[in-house]
Amino acid sequence: MDFVTSVILPLVVLAVAFIGMQVFLAWRMKRMEGAPAPQVGGDAGQRIAGGESALFYFYSPQCGACRTMTPVVKELAGQGPGVFAVDITQDMDTARRFGVLATPTTVVVKQGTVAQVLVGAQSPDRLRALVPGAMAPA
Repeated sequence: MDFVTSVILPLVVLAVAFIGMQVFLAWRMKRMEGAPAPQVGGDAGQRIAGGESALFYFYSPQCGACRTMTPVVKELAGQGPGVFAVDITQDMDTARRFGVLATPTTVVVKQGTVAQVLVGAQSPDRLRALVPGAMAPA
């Protein structure tokens, strides 16, 4: 009985809490899709206001999954306009405006509306598919 209450029960509670958090994040991010994109400054704000597409990648330098995705996103950003990598430790305001709760989070904005929100690590191919006009790797 001690093993069950001291080891198994806490593991079950942690598993349920983790699954609950994943469900909550998915629900919250789905709710954002179709909403008007928040107002942001700089090139990103001008792009959104002009009705153009944009991809926002929210990351943290301490996040392991972010460290694998960031080089791919920076490569895509170098291929053309419309890809914005946002370090949430440096620009918390933009992350807050987009409702980012976890990293990495990728938000696709099309015609001034949040078209898609992806939470968690994404494959390089999936990221490339999200960016209009992005070239396939050589």
